[in-house]
Amino acid sequence: MTGDDFARLAWLIILGSAVAGWLVVESRGRMGQMARQALAWLLIFVGLAAAYGLWQDFAPSGQRAAVAQQGETQIVARRAPDDHFYLTLDVAGTPVRFMVDTGASTIVLGDRDADRLGIDRRSLAYVGQARTANGTIRTARVTLRGVSLEGTPLGDLPAWVGDGPLDVSLLGMEFLNRFARVEMTRDRLVLTP
Repeated sequence: MTGDDFARLAWLIILGSAVAGWLVVESRGRMGQMARQALAWLLIFVGLAAAYGLWQDFAPSGQRAAVAQQGETQIVARRAPDDHFYLTLDVAGTPVRFMVDTGASTIVLGDRDADRLGIDRRSLAYVGQARTANGTIRTARVTLRGVSLEGTPLGDLPAWVGDGPLDVSLLGMEFLNRFARVEMTRDRLVLTP
């Protein structure tokens, strides 16, 4: 804890103590009623926080991340509730959901997706390296066969599997550079083949 953090914490404790003291003095003889009202407000606050947190799960489908073919020339992805763009590639008949990551250079498979595609991660030759937010990891090159996006065939694509845990598969700049035009606005990602 830094000195600034300690000062903020001390200030909040002093302020909270002053408010609590004032409430105790003002509610002499009515402590039960005050406790019930405080509990009611606490439950209202917790209920509103829970409703806000669950809103994304119950949002209408128009607000969820979606991919749509626009005519025959563009692929449009809407921004997901977590502020990322996602695309689902069909890899030899298996749908794999990827997060578009402009900070990544290549296509990187997450652990679960590599397993779903039948890649034996223990038998791979981890000869490469990648720098991630969590440090440097060893990587192994694989080939994704028969890849398509929204019915558009992309052929075989090189990808990497890391020896460390990765929850989500990533589509990096190497993938985006396959398109003639890439547009990213506040709420849409538009890929033009």
